[in-house]
Amino acid sequence: MDLWKYFDTTHREHVLCNPTNVEKIDELITLLRMEPGAKVLEIATGKGEFIIRLAERYKIEGIGVDISPYHISDAEKKSKARIPDAHLTFLEMDGANYQPSQPESFDLVACIGASWIYGGHKETLKALKDMAAPGGWVVVGEPYWRQEPDPAYLEAIGEQRSSFGTHYENTAAGLDLGLELVYTLVSSQDDWDRYEGLQWYAASEWAERHPHDPDAGELLQRVRANRASYLQWGRDTLGWSIYVFKKVGG
Repeated sequence: MDLWKYFDTTHREHVLCNPTNVEKIDELITLLRMEPGAKVLEIATGKGEFIIRLAERYKIEGIGVDISPYHISDAEKKSKARIPDAHLTFLEMDGANYQPSQPESFDLVACIGASWIYGGHKETLKALKDMAAPGGWVVVGEPYWRQEPDPAYLEAIGEQRSSFGTHYENTAAGLDLGLELVYTLVSSQDDWDRYEGLQWYAASEWAERHPHDPDAGELLQRVRANRASYLQWGRDTLGWSIYVFKKVGG
């Protein structure tokens, strides 16, 4: 099954394609206090909810990049429906290949939940820092280990212990790069349960409506396996946070 079709199908019910609730995103947006015309880049924009809300609140100028044609289509439709005059551009491409016309040119650079694009959390922070203007925001969403993962859990989700850090290690990665940590938004158990549960719900609804789709069996098999690993191990093992840094100096 096409990976992006899988994500589109399992995230049909989600406003945000990560374990963060909209209240926390709105809290973050309030804290950012951006000026009209501020330049924003979001790598792995998903359905574009974060950058669209920024445009609604502050009239920023933004670029949202995502590799999924489904998500880019959703983002463009939402943007036109909610803020048709906004200065937002959505690009369907691998975020790792995006090159700004000028370095250090964005007032905010974000990548919320897709550090694999750059090869890991610290590498993502480094890439975003290089695109942020002095004094600009660097915002990253990343899982963290709440406890040492069971080897069986790592095998089930296809990850290694080194794939993620602890909450402290995630913050320290930014500090090591000279970024200033100013805030974290840590997801609750309810946030996680909603994020995971809506995937089960969306998959079930889609399979009922598309019983003859050749991908239906594989989709349900994958979702059921993910559900089992989450309930057996992941719920107690993996956390999630948005890390808010500032690029100090030059």
